[in-house]
Amino acid sequence: MLGERPQRDRPRPLDRLGRVTDPASTWDAADFRARVQDTLDGFLDEQALRLAPLGDDAARLLAEARLSVAGGKRLRAAFCYWGFHAVDPQPDAAGERALLRACASLELLHASALVHDDYMDASDTRRGRPATHRAFAREHVADGWAGNSEQYGAAAAILLGDLLLSWADELLRRCGLPLERVMAALDVFDLTRSEVIAGQFLDVSAQARGAADVDAAMTVLRYKSAKYSIERPLHVGAALAGASETALGELTSFGLPIGEAFQLRDDLLGVFGDPVATGKPAGDDLVEGKRTVLVALALDAAPAEEAQTLQASLGTALDGEGVARLRRIIDSCGAHAQVEDAITELSTLALAALDRAAIDDGARGQLRTLAAAATHRTL
Repeated sequence: MLGERPQRDRPRPLDRLGRVTDPASTWDAADFRARVQDTLDGFLDEQALRLAPLGDDAARLLAEARLSVAGGKRLRAAFCYWGFHAVDPQPDAAGERALLRACASLELLHASALVHDDYMDASDTRRGRPATHRAFAREHVADGWAGNSEQYGAAAAILLGDLLLSWADELLRRCGLPLERVMAALDVFDLTRSEVIAGQFLDVSAQARGAADVDAAMTVLRYKSAKYSIERPLHVGAALAGASETALGELTSFGLPIGEAFQLRDDLLGVFGDPVATGKPAGDDLVEGKRTVLVALALDAAPAEEAQTLQASLGTALDGEGVARLRRIIDSCGAHAQVEDAITELSTLALAALDRAAIDDGARGQLRTLAAAATHRTL
């Protein structure tokens, strides 16, 4: 099957019926990330064979694809995995392998979004290395090619993002689970892609206007990130397990507020995060002029002169002192604390919904752990 190859890590213990025994009790997050990476590497090996006749340029694009899917927290894959196990806690060994490929498809979707996002935001780096459009632009310059190097880099990033998006669909569609369940998951996947692309355009438009109130910023947050990061991966996994509409609704009551808290944490890291941990420059969201909920709250709450300074400085080249000045404004007006309080409230709401949900108890415990990882991270 496409993308399947022997796993480097230890096999899952099976019961006498060939089912994976109690995944919740044997869960190892690092092992899961390695399995997802193995699955992605195997899938890209298959694509390399397909693209080999196209020569060196296709090989360069594939090499960048490998870099774009290397590493990361794998939260989307993990929420998909436990969304499945919330409904079907003991799949057989073949079902477990197929589920892993479905989980990996969400990481291809995420990589696609990041490649495009970095170009739209004119970001220089991603996870401590040059963003895709910057890497290809540098190759263009280094090789002394004709034309505009930045345009070449932009074209490469657009095409790579499109290719990753296409591959995400392919890997999910051919994951190996029963067709009727895969089709149900693809319905969710289709909705996910529509939501995240439209949400991204809302974000681009808010930045272009140079204004976004808290409600508008929350709408961007919900559709650009919260749903596609947590709620929809849960739904994809649950749909693959044959979930009912009731079960999907219960997962939404947990997943959507955790997704919102996840993105609010990301907004804080975009301003206050340590560049060593995040792989992004200090105050990157401020330099990019992001109209986040954090910024919207600060513009509402800061004294007029400080709000004007913040407004005028967003999206400009800021040195270390400039970033520090804006951080002080955001902190002193209470916006930082408001976002922290919102994260706590959303997490509490989500965990209460999780406690009420009629799902497997082992999956419930793992989802609680994932929720904490999503909302209390430093990168």
